[in-house]
Amino acid sequence: MRSDGRKIDEIRPVKVNRGFLKHAEGSLLIEVGETKVLCTATIEEKVPLFLRATGQGWVTAEYGMLPRATKTRTARESATGKASGRTFEIQRLIGRSLRAVIDLTRLGERTVLIDCDVIQADGGTRTTAITGAFVAMTDALSRLQENGQLKGPLLKDFVAGVSVGCVEGELLLDLNYAEDSMADVDMNVVMTGSKRFVEIQGTAEEVPFDKAQLDQMLQLATRGIEQLVDLQHQLLGAEINGLKM
Repeated sequence: MRSDGRKIDEIRPVKVNRGFLKHAEGSLLIEVGETKVLCTATIEEKVPLFLRATGQGWVTAEYGMLPRATKTRTARESATGKASGRTFEIQRLIGRSLRAVIDLTRLGERTVLIDCDVIQADGGTRTTAITGAFVAMTDALSRLQENGQLKGPLLKDFVAGVSVGCVEGELLLDLNYAEDSMADVDMNVVMTGSKRFVEIQGTAEEVPFDKAQLDQMLQLATRGIEQLVDLQHQLLGAEINGLKM
């Protein structure tokens, strides 16, 4: 058993409050344990310059953390004049993950803008953001479909993310901050509902890991993502039918 009472292969409790904001086309507050992320999806009837006149759409993301999302206050990046390398890395990861499961040609020349704002951090903020952003994006696309603005199904699959790591020689699924801060290996895995990998980010701190451990961690991650995708199915229900291939 872990400090929060979970088994080694158990994800934290997940809560999703859809329609959290009044004005966004898609919005939700997702809670994974003590980590809380506000995800919104905005539809704009334009695309970046490099996609103009191509008939293709785009999905992009921004990510941020509120100053008191952590135990000590972190200065707003706007105060420093630029986003950190970590922020840029996570934004690109969220965007890549969502673009992997959407048919951009059927989106038309529109952009789906995803905003993920961490209001409380306790490990796994980027993977929580991806899991929630997919639902927010789907809600926004459902609005286009209801308005007759879509030519056909856009979604090729579901997508979610989870962390996994090695702490004191034990492989653990879905690390909280206390576990992550002392992990010998920390890995973030993003996978589709059909069990195809979008991204694997793994790092050893002091003790390198071998292929057998890597395979075991990926098995753990797969188990966790299956549960998260099941939750996405439950949340979206019949709304996904017209959007899914």
